[in-house]
Amino acid sequence: MENKGSDEVEKLKTKFMSVWHNVKYSWVLKSKTSFSRNSPVFLLGRCYHFKAEDVNCPSEDRHDGADEDFIMGNVEAFRKDFASRVWLTYREDFAPLPGSTLTSDCGWGCMLRAGQMMLAQALVLHFLGRDWTWSEALSLQPLDAETRTTTAAKRLVASLEASLQGTPRTSESEPCLVPQAQASASASAEEADAHLKEMYHRNLVSWFGDVSLAPLGLHGLVRIGLRMGKQAGDWYGPAVVAHILKKAVKEATDPSLAGITAYVSQDCTVYSVDVMDCHKAPRAGESSEERPHVAQNSQPSSAPTVPENRAVIILIPVRLGGERTNPEYFEFAKSILSLEYCIGIIGGKPKQACYFVGFQDDNLIYMDPHYCQSFVNISTSDFPLQVM
Repeated sequence: MENKGSDEVEKLKTKFMSVWHNVKYSWVLKSKTSFSRNSPVFLLGRCYHFKAEDVNCPSEDRHDGADEDFIMGNVEAFRKDFASRVWLTYREDFAPLPGSTLTSDCGWGCMLRAGQMMLAQALVLHFLGRDWTWSEALSLQPLDAETRTTTAAKRLVASLEASLQGTPRTSESEPCLVPQAQASASASAEEADAHLKEMYHRNLVSWFGDVSLAPLGLHGLVRIGLRMGKQAGDWYGPAVVAHILKKAVKEATDPSLAGITAYVSQDCTVYSVDVMDCHKAPRAGESSEERPHVAQNSQPSSAPTVPENRAVIILIPVRLGGERTNPEYFEFAKSILSLEYCIGIIGGKPKQACYFVGFQDDNLIYMDPHYCQSFVNISTSDFPLQVM
């Protein structure tokens, strides 16, 4: 009886903590971002300048890895590129995470979400190519502070009532705001290719769903974390997340992921021989037949090459300072974000992780996972992509 009572108290405590985090992160809205029109903006290897008369970045503003082929000159192109990145945030109302009763990652899962976003960018780059942008990116609705705070308050009341009465909460699914594009029977070759890419995009996003069977979802990452001594509810550091992502990619059973390998550097050093060794032996369940591809990535002729249906994701855990980032690393970080095949940087302050994707001058551009949204059921064929 004593153990049963202790379990009930622990469950009630978990519910109240979850309620608090859900309310706290359901109405976190940042002020509008302001960009300068006098400096270029870099986003994952692309350079944008918001001056209408400037089509190229001034040579003094260029960074290593930036190429004139990747320079564009209007705000709308930047907005579409940025909005096409996969934004993954805190969620609530999903099935309990392995080894716990938690049904939300609010307050502790930001580094895992940032890692998921970085991995998603790597997969977008491999399957769809850097030129791809989501057709619905500019149709996304802005976040409404009043609506979100009202929803958060309703969730608080419902959660408290459910906790006191011992009844489970009912989940609320987000409405689909954007109709899904469909290719007509008479579509042109370009439309057919765009439709195929949309299918790849939807399939890719589903790999990160908050369900137990999603190969790269939160449940799977937590399950791997348990083997490494991390519990659901713990805060995960970037190095730990890098190794978790590596294992998640390796253990994924989806055939489309069979040719993907993740490599985590040791002591901030990448050994090319070790990277190539990742590709020598086929992974379990991988077919020898070449699978279809939407985009192919070319390799320099002087570098070792791997089969076109294989790719390696290189993750480099590194500390860039103590309590704050050492200014000596600013130019280095910006040069990394200027590379075409860069998949971004995850990190930040303890328990305040973000996904950094670009910069303007000495200001970094990031995607923030600290925003609580409802669970999205990816088992349906038309789940809403705009809330992922």
